[in-house]
Amino acid sequence: MKPKVIVMSGYGINCEEETKYVFEQSGAEADIVHVNDLIDGIKKFSDYQILAFPGGFSYGDDTGSGNAYANKVKNNLWDDLLKFVQDDKLVIGICNGCQMLSNLGLVPAFDGEYGKRNIALRWNSTARYECRWVDIKVQSDKCVWTREMDTLKCPISSGEGNFYGEPDVIKRLNDDGQVVFRYIKPDGELAGGEFPYSPNGSTEDIAAICDPSGRIMGIMPHPERNWNFYNQDNWTLVKEKAEREGIALPEEGQGMQIFRNGVEYFGG
Repeated sequence: MKPKVIVMSGYGINCEEETKYVFEQSGAEADIVHVNDLIDGIKKFSDYQILAFPGGFSYGDDTGSGNAYANKVKNNLWDDLLKFVQDDKLVIGICNGCQMLSNLGLVPAFDGEYGKRNIALRWNSTARYECRWVDIKVQSDKCVWTREMDTLKCPISSGEGNFYGEPDVIKRLNDDGQVVFRYIKPDGELAGGEFPYSPNGSTEDIAAICDPSGRIMGIMPHPERNWNFYNQDNWTLVKEKAEREGIALPEEGQGMQIFRNGVEYFGG
């Protein structure tokens, strides 16, 4: 049986269609569900195995990116959401969705304490919206979503992607293996906060984190936008090199592996 994915929508989320698409391409069934349909009981978290908070600019980023949407979820759906995450199910938050997970306290959720907020996504160090391709590298084998992965090229698209935590929080993330991705330079070295390799000035180049179980991941770059090799910013160069060296081109974009990992967790 195919796992079912609930893709959240409403109030300025604008990446739900492509998020639904990549999950379907990975072998899942996916529904786009407005948050009000969950609040009204028309749809239920319990009918799904994977929950996705897509990218966008919910509530126009008023009161801080992802904050108002997270409050709407927490004030109306918290008990149902908490049961979902405690039932060995998966959650992914991408860009604005990552900001929502942070505000909800679903990541990092040290010691399984969901609901406590102890990280923030602040304004980019450039003080402007950044939209560019970046390279990121897996930092831990804890996360379900990044199994069999090493590096990934995908776009960043945010004004508030600057990951911040107090020193004790950052240390705990590192010690517990909850830093999932870091920004890197094209040669594979850490970005070291250097723009544009680190597009936002994130603390220790952090691009994604997970909860202690590895089932909930918040990621600022957009892996769903690299679902097709020809979406990649350097595809012409890669294609030319492949033709000269006589090697096959990738059948799909690098980002697809994240969504396949989520589906395969349930045997899909």
